[in-house]
Amino acid sequence: MLEIRGLDAWYGDARALWGVDLDAGDGEIVCIVGPNGAGKSTLVHAVAGLHRPVGGRVAVGGVDLTGIPAHRVCDHGVATVPEGRRVFARMSVHDNLCLGAYRGGARAGHRETLARVYGLFPRLRERSAQAAANLSGGEQQMLAIGRALMARPRLLLMDEPSLGLAPVVVEEVFEAIRAINAQGVSVVLVEQDVERALAVADRAYLLAEGRIAAGGTPADLRDSADVRRTVLGL
Repeated sequence: MLEIRGLDAWYGDARALWGVDLDAGDGEIVCIVGPNGAGKSTLVHAVAGLHRPVGGRVAVGGVDLTGIPAHRVCDHGVATVPEGRRVFARMSVHDNLCLGAYRGGARAGHRETLARVYGLFPRLRERSAQAAANLSGGEQQMLAIGRALMARPRLLLMDEPSLGLAPVVVEEVFEAIRAINAQGVSVVLVEQDVERALAVADRAYLLAEGRIAAGGTPADLRDSADVRRTVLGL
């Protein structure tokens, strides 16, 4: 599904990624963990077409998408749940969701997709006419996930979905991630909650100082001295 080879990127005047190699197979949940400033968001943005890499290759489904505009990346079945949710505060829940189905491949079946999103997050149906600004933080995160799902992605990129949420809401979000994956969507998950991320993942990577420092099964990373030192502070 996703193949990254030798990816290099800068963030302003600073080198953010150094020769990153990463794979996510069909139907996999792949988590990326690492300390703040490791380059995790830059990596997500490079895959999504929001940040142009200076070297390397990003391919989805065997198609080279390196450096193409974000709307064209979306056309190849990639959707992003950004860090900080970034919902359209003055628009209704319903209109936020419908914006996610803007691309041609998703527009025709948007009613069916909307029903699936409401089935996954019933609170969004209850609040469909409300402005997104009036939702709680957890509800806004559900909205951001639902908006991405409206694009009917094959690959879902999620950047820190648990950030700033109460523990009970975090559990709901991770249950939703499992349910989305069970529907056949591959997920790349950048997450600060290492234990929860490893618990849902099929494959895991540690990104440190812009480089892949470790990779393997969740058990491999859970036992990794690098993870214990750089992420858990042990």
